Amino acid sequence: MDGTPERQRLLGLVVDLILRDGVIDLSLSAIARAIGSNNRMLLYYFGSKQELIGEAALVAFDRFPRLRDMFDRLRDAGDLEERLIAAWDDLADPESRPYVRLFFQRFGIAMRDPDEWGDFIERVGREWVEEVDAVLRAEGFDGGDARAAATQIIALFRGLQFLLLSGVPADQLRDAYRLGIRPVLERAPGFSRR
Repeated sequence: MDGTPERQRLLGLVVDLILRDGVIDLSLSAIARAIGSNNRMLLYYFGSKQELIGEAALVAFDRFPRLRDMFDRLRDAGDLEERLIAAWDDLADPESRPYVRLFFQRFGIAMRDPDEWGDFIERVGREWVEEVDAVLRAEGFDGGDARAAATQIIALFRGLQFLLLSGVPADQLRDAYRLGIRPVLERAPGFSRR
């Protein structure tokens, strides 16, 4: 059932919808009406509104190659500071904005109903930290310091993304990010001041 053409068609329409209109106050009925379907079909193919939105958000993420490939580039060889700055540039790119906006909308909904969205909340608090933690360990950070530094970097990402969506100029945020990661870089094994 997962790969049926009709399911994929409906999923694509939902992705278009949530990227265009967001997910705030979007009921299953409203989704069905907007894409020319009905509740019964959406429940048949996706099980629940949460599963539909979750899967659509994953598909939406793939439409943003700078975001999708950000951690691959962060794992590449080269100067750690340059790779971390490039990761911020990927997040702050104007083309990434629709997905960033969708992410924060989903997070707001999850905070309103944490029992229903618990898996999403848990992944938000874990996945990106684990990605950056692995990069920092590969750079020679020890386990505990790598985890703390990764958490700090992701906290910077999230806070600065929020400010970006609030209209703060991207160059101002890039400068703030550069200053924010400086303490992390100074803890890197073999760091030398430039």
